[in-house]
Amino acid sequence: KKLAGKTLILFVVAPLLLLGGGGAGAYFMFFNKKHDEHAEEHKEEKKPPKPMVFYNMPELLVNLNGQGRRSNFLKISLSLELDDAADIPKLEAVLPRIVDAFQTYLRELRPEDLRGSAGLYRLREELLARVNTSAQPAKVNDVLFK
Repeated sequence: KKLAGKTLILFVVAPLLLLGGGGAGAYFMFFNKKHDEHAEEHKEEKKPPKPMVFYNMPELLVNLNGQGRRSNFLKISLSLELDDAADIPKLEAVLPRIVDAFQTYLRELRPEDLRGSAGLYRLREELLARVNTSAQPAKVNDVLFK
């Protein structure tokens, strides 16, 4: 008997296409020299990372905004990650402005705002935004809790 059209496609044509596609993919992955040369060019273009620069902020002690008779205090030590060591004098020149921005924000926080990892994440993002606003033209990459 002759093979039916659907049977021919299912058992002959589909496996041939699958093997051909797999062979072409293997060729381009393992035997293509242009790909290897291109990868080596990218390796050479990468520069070594710049050394990280950190600036330790003075310790802050603030009274949190709480309701009731009991007072809640927050004592926090921070370190700022900078792009360049040349930014340290710029940062020190505006340090009173940065401390004021931090204390103004921290005093409005409630103890509930600091609970959990989400609370610390929001605190970090808010402090980073405030320090970058206050310390321009110096660029602060991250606020780290000590």
